Amino acid sequence: MSFTEADVQNALKNLIDPNTKKDFVSGKSIKNVKVSGSDVTLDVSLGYPAKSVWAEIKAAIEAHLKSALPGAGKIEATVSSKVVPHAVQRGVKLVDGVKNIIAVASGKGGVGKSTTAVNLALALAAEGARVGMLDADIYGPSQPTMLGISGQPDSEDGKTMLPMTNHGLQAMSVGFLVDATDTPMIWRGPMVTQALEQLLHQTKWDNLDYLVMDLPPGTGDIQLTLAQKVPVTGAVIVTTPQDIALLDARKGLKMFEKVGIKIVGIVENMSTHICSQCGHEEHIFGAGGGEKMCADYNTEFLGGLPLDIRIREQADSGNPTVVADPDGNIARVYKQIARRIAVKVADMAQDHSAAFPKIVVQNT
Repeated sequence: MSFTEADVQNALKNLIDPNTKKDFVSGKSIKNVKVSGSDVTLDVSLGYPAKSVWAEIKAAIEAHLKSALPGAGKIEATVSSKVVPHAVQRGVKLVDGVKNIIAVASGKGGVGKSTTAVNLALALAAEGARVGMLDADIYGPSQPTMLGISGQPDSEDGKTMLPMTNHGLQAMSVGFLVDATDTPMIWRGPMVTQALEQLLHQTKWDNLDYLVMDLPPGTGDIQLTLAQKVPVTGAVIVTTPQDIALLDARKGLKMFEKVGIKIVGIVENMSTHICSQCGHEEHIFGAGGGEKMCADYNTEFLGGLPLDIRIREQADSGNPTVVADPDGNIARVYKQIARRIAVKVADMAQDHSAAFPKIVVQNT
């Protein structure tokens, strides 16, 4: 029985992408379908990084078409990912070399925001994306320690800085420019915001799919500068189940909404504690708070992470969990959350500013 390219497309309308929960056709992932006799070739271009599941998606598509197309011969699907820029606040230009900026924020300190940010960045990189980390916590830069990076950035032209690199990430932090171990950052608000802008715009980011920004806690100068001058694709809120942390997380969420930055979702850190001696699991900071907050504000619960001594030890050593134990259960959770963030970003409106021609008016 013969079939056409349209038959192939129709067959794939019945196959759901397990990550986006949409079929591959409506998700616009199917490209270059070719039918030669009874053989079929096609490309599958995912809008999110998913290197770890390419083989799984390839097998699912090939098996589905083999079943749906009677008499089909050889079926060859080539799976890849392509991340594109997405829309940001109106009137704010994208940063050179950066497609998407994901801000990781918390309403209060001590909830594990920086540890979560670096592990999510590493998880996106592990899935094949080009990822950068901007340590925007000017008063308490911790990313140099967590990434195991020392020294100062180089400059090729005396005006811009090359990002520092480790674990496959490009990174920039005020901690690279001052002795963060014993030098307090006694700066007023305008100095802090100027420093953030310089770190962002004077770093030569090299073709990043995502730049993860580790923000300071709260809703102060840095966050307001972010809203006005930094092109943020979306914000991720980190909280613990504790009532007082959730109160502050709600304030942070509402602030981003008011300034026109989309909320990607909420990560609940320290959801449970598992005793390293007996394995007993306990909700020492409460249970279900993050999910209830998501329900109240109609946003997505991205996932919960345990309170585990290894997460702290690995981050302190400069080898965060995703690289220290890439196949472990905790790294798996970080990767699931990171993939969900990437899928949510891929579903946002795209930025088409680069597609419009520049109009120049000249006197003749």
